Amino acid sequence: MFGAAALLTLATLAGLATGFAREWLIVAAWGSGARSDAFLVAMFLPEALRMMMAGGLVNSAALPLYQEQTPRRRDGWLVGQSVNLGLIGLALAFALWALAPALVALIGPGLAAPARDDAAATLRTLAWCLPGICLQALWSVPHQAASRFVRAGLASFLYNLPAVCLLGFEGHATNATTLSACFVGGSVLMCLVLLPGMRAGSVAMPSATRVRRDTLAFYARLAPLVASSAASQGLTLLERIAASLIGEGAVTLANLARKLVNLPLIALVSLNQVLLGRMSAGIDARRRLDLLRAGLALSTLLTLPAAVAIVAAAPTLVAVLLPSGLAAGPLPNLLAWYACVIVFGSWNALLARYSYAVGDTRTPLACELAGSAINAMGLLLLPHWLGLPGLALSALAGVIATGWLLLRKNHLLDEVDLVRESLAAALPLVLAAACVHALHAAPVWQVAIAATLALACALAAGLRLPRLWAATRERRSPSLSGAGP
Repeated sequence: MFGAAALLTLATLAGLATGFAREWLIVAAWGSGARSDAFLVAMFLPEALRMMMAGGLVNSAALPLYQEQTPRRRDGWLVGQSVNLGLIGLALAFALWALAPALVALIGPGLAAPARDDAAATLRTLAWCLPGICLQALWSVPHQAASRFVRAGLASFLYNLPAVCLLGFEGHATNATTLSACFVGGSVLMCLVLLPGMRAGSVAMPSATRVRRDTLAFYARLAPLVASSAASQGLTLLERIAASLIGEGAVTLANLARKLVNLPLIALVSLNQVLLGRMSAGIDARRRLDLLRAGLALSTLLTLPAAVAIVAAAPTLVAVLLPSGLAAGPLPNLLAWYACVIVFGSWNALLARYSYAVGDTRTPLACELAGSAINAMGLLLLPHWLGLPGLALSALAGVIATGWLLLRKNHLLDEVDLVRESLAAALPLVLAAACVHALHAAPVWQVAIAATLALACALAAGLRLPRLWAATRERRSPSLSGAGP
């Protein structure tokens, strides 16, 4: 599992690097003001749909169905679903083009009128990324099934590459319309790279009746995932709305904090995709639970030290990685709060895929919706009282609630003791937070000692957690035959 995840991680790293470079170059070219806010508001819906697809929405629904087909029927199944998703992408593009002014007013109600007009014009161009985004997500499935992870993992890199090149060459002179067209070109490019080598044999085209039956089965799996992802993106939308009402530049700062926090998750995205493929391969309940424990242990080893490092070094990260002037503002504090979500969110992603592997997409949906409701209530209240940190605290509350519900609904409370592991993860995060807050004005050597202590605690906790899960497995082994949703 680790070798396949590492291979996909290397491919994904280039994508996240170009994605981060895109955000950096936008702020460097336009500043953290109304112009950047307008472009990010216009980017929200196309980017949300792309992240839903890249996050495994189509893979989770289509991969088990694709593997159920006989080798001769797989290409025909893929052709039929490509037509369906291509038409959906075109319909979504037309909808965004027609409704652009109203959508911009909804997403960024705090934008001034000129910025709102610019955002609407930008969204009308960005809407045409959607057909390519939909097709790329589906065309990744045969590559994933054949363990060809690298080519599918290059999607984000190819999507962002034209825009990064334009921003790098044009700088302050970059035009929003031209930049939007670069993203449309990137959406086509990431589809083209998947075409070679997709066919595994001769195509046995299915009948129209068979296509309808396959499509209904696909949509039955996809619908709960879409609802779950839509709820998650709805929270991001609510967060964007709340940020736009805090003041000018708040949307850009919240977006930058999210991007920085996502950097350590490159390996986690790869791990999720590999783990889903392994758990979908017709294994028994015992083996599936063992894979889940291994995935949880590995995700903790990857995310806990990263989260602690981000919290402890938030001011330095902002000063080094982002354009000058941002380190003196509220961004480091916001980044530290968002980093606390990393570990708990990584566990939730794996717990959801534990259900997806056996075709259960409804249980994660119910848990996501409940957690999203808690997050939404926090977004309605906390930013008004606490400002920007209220955005991150709301997300943390929703993630913790979702994780507990996923454990309960999957009957894993006795199999995977995440309560104890959460306490073990909380201690180094608290120590790291002390570096940012209590020791903010202290000498550098004191901050360095505290940061080192927090990171050591994080590493110790990460190394201890796999043994805790192994001990839990040994204690519960007689009941594993009935594990699962």
